[in-house]
Amino acid sequence: MIEIYAAVLGASIGVAGLTASGFSRRNNESREAVIRLTMAVESIAGKLDELHQDMKSDRKEIYTKLNLHDNRLTLLEGKTNDKS
Repeated sequence: MIEIYAAVLGASIGVAGLTASGFSRRNNESREAVIRLTMAVESIAGKLDELHQDMKSDRKEIYTKLNLHDNRLTLLEGKTNDKS
């Protein structure tokens, strides 16, 4: 009878150990997944910042050129109005 209790107790300890190691492994995998996702989000945020800066500089360049062309058109319109 004692042998049966010892066998049940030994099996229970083995199952508990396997369960604990499974939880530990899943916890480590989850931690690694969170780290990978965090790094990916930070990378995307950096790329978005770069894109935003590029768009701002492009917009500034476009408005500068538009202003220059507007000034040229104004001068041309003034010259054609003087000839009329």
